[in-house]
Amino acid sequence: MSRRVDAVVVGSGPGGSVTADGLAAAGLDVLVLEEGPRVAPETQVQYSLDQMAESYRNAGLTAALGAPTIAYTEGCVVGGGSEVNSGLYHRPSAQLLADWTRTHRIEDLAPEALLPHHRRVEESLGIDDDLGAAHGGGAGRLLRDGADTLGWHAVHVPRAARASASGTVERQTMSRTYLARAEQGGVEVQDSTRVVRVLRRGARAVGVEVVRRAGGRDVRELLHADVVFVCGGTIQTPALLQRSGWRRHVGGNLSVHPTVKVVAELPEHVDDLGDLGEVASVQVREFAPWLSFGSSASTHAMVALALSENWDSFGPQLERWQRLGVHYAAIQTTGRGRVQAVPGRRDPVVTYRLSALDRARLRSGLARLMHLLLAGGSPQLLPAFSGARAVTGRDDAVSVAEGFRPTRSSLMTVHLAGTVPMGEDRDRCGADSFGALHDAERLWVNDASLLPWAPGINPQGTLMAIAHRNVARFLADQGAR
Repeated sequence: MSRRVDAVVVGSGPGGSVTADGLAAAGLDVLVLEEGPRVAPETQVQYSLDQMAESYRNAGLTAALGAPTIAYTEGCVVGGGSEVNSGLYHRPSAQLLADWTRTHRIEDLAPEALLPHHRRVEESLGIDDDLGAAHGGGAGRLLRDGADTLGWHAVHVPRAARASASGTVERQTMSRTYLARAEQGGVEVQDSTRVVRVLRRGARAVGVEVVRRAGGRDVRELLHADVVFVCGGTIQTPALLQRSGWRRHVGGNLSVHPTVKVVAELPEHVDDLGDLGEVASVQVREFAPWLSFGSSASTHAMVALALSENWDSFGPQLERWQRLGVHYAAIQTTGRGRVQAVPGRRDPVVTYRLSALDRARLRSGLARLMHLLLAGGSPQLLPAFSGARAVTGRDDAVSVAEGFRPTRSSLMTVHLAGTVPMGEDRDRCGADSFGALHDAERLWVNDASLLPWAPGINPQGTLMAIAHRNVARFLADQGAR
């Protein structure tokens, strides 16, 4: 079976949803292909085991190999990562955009060029500057109080969410916003469909080969298109391009934000525990962009996971899990990784190599995070690395941090970027300044793999504004409104 459309969009996450919505608004016949299932956000408990099984690739059990291994997560569901993340929203700094422009020779990336696209994102997602101040409860307050005591810079991060009538947080995911609007405009979203390769005639993309589940069996199809947009994310986009024969500056340069974690006992004066299934919107960015502090969801399961590194000594604390908050220190790395598609394997092999500076940054980040939490009034800290002991004072924090080694910690990340970097420098960039793949025709990339490196902030707001910009340039080049 085969069919033809104007445009195929591979992936329905933030990049793919922005792309599909923009193309449909210009009158194109658009088909979105998503490997994961369609799951209504309101049917899942955020950060639950059921959500991980239904909405994450490999139930969240994926990792970049190295010394140490770094676990990472990918949304694999209609709406992509927006369905499973916290929706925290940042605009990139002028300095970051200037650095990217200089190092990769990227055109039209100044703050004023991105501003109208950011405004469109913020309007579409209902970015709320105030929502979150009352959520996250004690974990956020602990960070804020610690920053106030130390004189460090803390920020309240806006989020793509709305407060419902019941007072709960309703995240504004792609399935509720861009993708819903695109479908109303005539876009077809085909879930449970894996794109095996991009069809090509010479250097020109002419469609995709897919395998979809139908009637309990796999059905292979060829879908023809005038243009193909690959928006599968930082890991799956380069893997698909490699399987399709495009490899130049595709798959290397993987950049992530590794995190180390500390479980902190909340001080007695903190009565508002907030919604323990939500991530507090307070972040401490005194040392940004190379180091930032925040909190993770502090559900029973997440607290147990953070305590598991030292279960014999820390495990009994789980009985008081509602008085514990999980906090992290996240770093920018100078080391890089690689995504490599392997014949016969469904998933690519991902590797990552931390530099000596990265290891020093992780240790420094852990020490400063404990200093921050103690300053906020926490009476006890439980660091999440093997062999750690409980910390109750500054001297304890110093000696415990000295014993930290990355190989003794379960490092993880949720921010990935850089595997098809954009720019006009063909010696380092896989795509041009607007996502058109170098050495290809009618083939675009439009997701976080375009970002030259992990930006030191949640990258979703940045990639969505850039995705808007790239679609606008594509349509202008085609003469479409």
